[in-house]
Amino acid sequence: MISSALVANGATVYIVGPVQSELDQVCQKYNGASAQGGLKGKMVGIQGDVRHKSEAKRLAEGIGKREEYVTALFNNAGIHEGSFKPPSTPTAASYVASHFDAVEQAHFDNTLKTNVVGPYWLSFAFLPLLEKWKNSANPVTKKFVPQIVMTSSMNGWTKDSKTAGQSYPYMFSKSAIGHFTSSLAHELLPLGIRVNGIAPGESLKQMSAPGRTNPETGASQLPPGISYPFEVPANPTGGTHRDMGSLALFLIVNWYVNGETVLIDGGTLLKHPSSY
Repeated sequence: MISSALVANGATVYIVGPVQSELDQVCQKYNGASAQGGLKGKMVGIQGDVRHKSEAKRLAEGIGKREEYVTALFNNAGIHEGSFKPPSTPTAASYVASHFDAVEQAHFDNTLKTNVVGPYWLSFAFLPLLEKWKNSANPVTKKFVPQIVMTSSMNGWTKDSKTAGQSYPYMFSKSAIGHFTSSLAHELLPLGIRVNGIAPGESLKQMSAPGRTNPETGASQLPPGISYPFEVPANPTGGTHRDMGSLALFLIVNWYVNGETVLIDGGTLLKHPSSY
């Protein structure tokens, strides 16, 4: 969603994932479309595990050997584990069975490492490359101020676990990354590097519609007759690639936004209890 929008607007985008062959397929699709449209944007895939400090350092050093600077870092990796089934009866035993017995320690460890700890390591590992963009002689730096963009979620504010796929590890992680966004924006003020966040509601992506893709565009899609277990006022099938991509572009070009997490949920939290 985000990377394809950036490529379509002429950016060189590095994407990171655990399987190189899958990254190569994505890059081939979008690089082909870019070339066919006469665009300058390109996508490069690099295998990596964003959960680890050592990997963050390796990725930053590797990209630093290829590029003079980085304009924006998108911490967009995320996983969803530890879902539970709603209690069958309003008893303590039923709640223990669904919320305690069915959830593993590893669900919390994996989710928090990927969704929260990884962005911490990557944000600081890439600071020197972001600073190089700020200090570059390129006059365009005044239009595109260096920035880190976190992917949070409407579930960082929700009080209804249904909107989070019944996963407390996921809800905790998205609350944490939202707080990290504003805290890091304050921390980096002396460097002149912005930090913002995107908080999607339900959108068509591999996490929410696994294995269901449009063969022409590669975009995730819901199968016919399937809907989300909660109401999305703007669109019952969720947000689209265009919705997320256009918000990413807005944050890139609007240098006056800093320390904000932008909710883009189609009005979902207007219908469900939240602290937003």
